[in-house]
Amino acid sequence: MLCSVRSLEGRHIEATDGAIGRLTDFYFDDEAWVVRYAVADLHAWLPGRKVLLSPYMFAEPVFGAGKFPVSVTKSQIRHSPDVDTDKPVSRQYEESCLGYYGYPVYWAGSGLWGQYGFPGTI
Repeated sequence: MLCSVRSLEGRHIEATDGAIGRLTDFYFDDEAWVVRYAVADLHAWLPGRKVLLSPYMFAEPVFGAGKFPVSVTKSQIRHSPDVDTDKPVSRQYEESCLGYYGYPVYWAGSGLWGQYGFPGTI
């Protein structure tokens, strides 16, 4: 299903064990034109904190309910690496973030997602 990224902004993000915040922005790969991260504002749960969510953790959105589930826990999000969303994302940060969740790096292979054609195949 194709949808506009704008239609996802503001959606509630649901971890496997409860609500964590809202989607506020997206980071695109300017060479492959693919979303590499979504920015989650955890305003109500962890005020002032934003985190990057990799498409590796995205689950099927619940469009009618305005929810966007992710396949990680609130504890995993709470302890994830900090990011300054006003600066570019470095490869070092990406390795740290993806490694924290146990996801492979997307640049190590011939597919858009490393060895894979899309993130849901790991």
